[in-house]
Amino acid sequence: MRILIVTQYFWPENFKINSLAIELKNKGHDIFVLTGLPNYPDGKISKNYSFWKNNDEVWNGIKIYRSKLFPRFSGKGIHLFFNYISFVIFSSIKVFFLIEKKPNLIFVYEPSPITVGIPAIVAKNKFGNIPIFFWVQDLWPDSLKDTGAFNNRYILKLADKFTRYIYKKSEIILVQSEAFTKYITKQGVSSDKIKYFPNPTENFYKVVKVNEKYANLLPNGFNLIFAGNIGEAQSFDTLIDAAFKLKKLNYPIFWNILGEGRAKNNLEKKISKLNLTNNFIFKGAFKSEEMPLFFACGDALIVSLKKSKIFSLTIPAKVQSYLACGKPIIGSIDGEGARIITESGAGFVSPSEDSDKLVENIIKLYSLSVENRIKLGKNGRAYYETEFSMEILINKLENIFNLKSV
Repeated sequence: MRILIVTQYFWPENFKINSLAIELKNKGHDIFVLTGLPNYPDGKISKNYSFWKNNDEVWNGIKIYRSKLFPRFSGKGIHLFFNYISFVIFSSIKVFFLIEKKPNLIFVYEPSPITVGIPAIVAKNKFGNIPIFFWVQDLWPDSLKDTGAFNNRYILKLADKFTRYIYKKSEIILVQSEAFTKYITKQGVSSDKIKYFPNPTENFYKVVKVNEKYANLLPNGFNLIFAGNIGEAQSFDTLIDAAFKLKKLNYPIFWNILGEGRAKNNLEKKISKLNLTNNFIFKGAFKSEEMPLFFACGDALIVSLKKSKIFSLTIPAKVQSYLACGKPIIGSIDGEGARIITESGAGFVSPSEDSDKLVENIIKLYSLSVENRIKLGKNGRAYYETEFSMEILINKLENIFNLKSV
């Protein structure tokens, strides 16, 4: 099967679509990708790429067509708006320079912006009415508002119109959480058109032995690890409040943050003001392949989201990665993410933005024996293998493709 993947983000940016493309390629499908210039999360175009040159390339046997775009810079307001719109314009033009044979289908990856569907529709028209499979990661327009990206009601109304139009032009809407279905049906989409397809996790996310090199990068004590974006959506204020309360109670808890994001500078100032610099440690960004090595050295893994109806419907992608690595999980989240952690028996969950309950759960985990912590991790790994393994989900995706492919 020939598959055109349309995504604003792709390798060397770190997104789930990278591994999914490789797995589809390994299954014998002919994959080519329409994407933009890598600039996430730093906000500037990555080294070796340029706005002024042809950036098309081949990666792991996958042809990548790169359109121009304006970088995110701070990732706020007008910069983000021009980043989104520039990709729509330049990638829609780039469609006419694709030299591939007609694909059987178009697979769209949408972690935001929803406008990634516009060049996919252009490609659909160019290649002759082939089906679009649209994989929804963020619910527009509410996710725009809840992440703090945009609050202008005119922009939000326009985003809603774009969303409805793109869904209408897509043959199948795939959702990363079953809880998305009700929201999307309210946007005029038939439930028959919606298929549940959660985020798979790269095969390198697995249980590994403690590596001394990585263990030495963590402080001596009880180590919590957070991996991922440092932004408003992650409700870091809740984590900082919990860290402050735990310190007052004399618990030797260390919070190790692996990642970068636009909220980091402000959070570091708050941490310094509360005298938490030794407890709350920003390690910086590392390669995804290194995450299991860090996780193996931690005592528990943290996932958090701000309180929001939209976020409660979402399964944070890191939940699957945490489960795969077989470590206890502490969740400060509502809804679907909380359900999975509880259902798997992998750890403890408190409501979003409730730092008191988060403190209670951390103390609860801290007080467990090593054997019982290991049991929590094993529960998580077993749940991952039955619900989220790459092999299971790739087979499911192929079956969905066969419903409408030509």
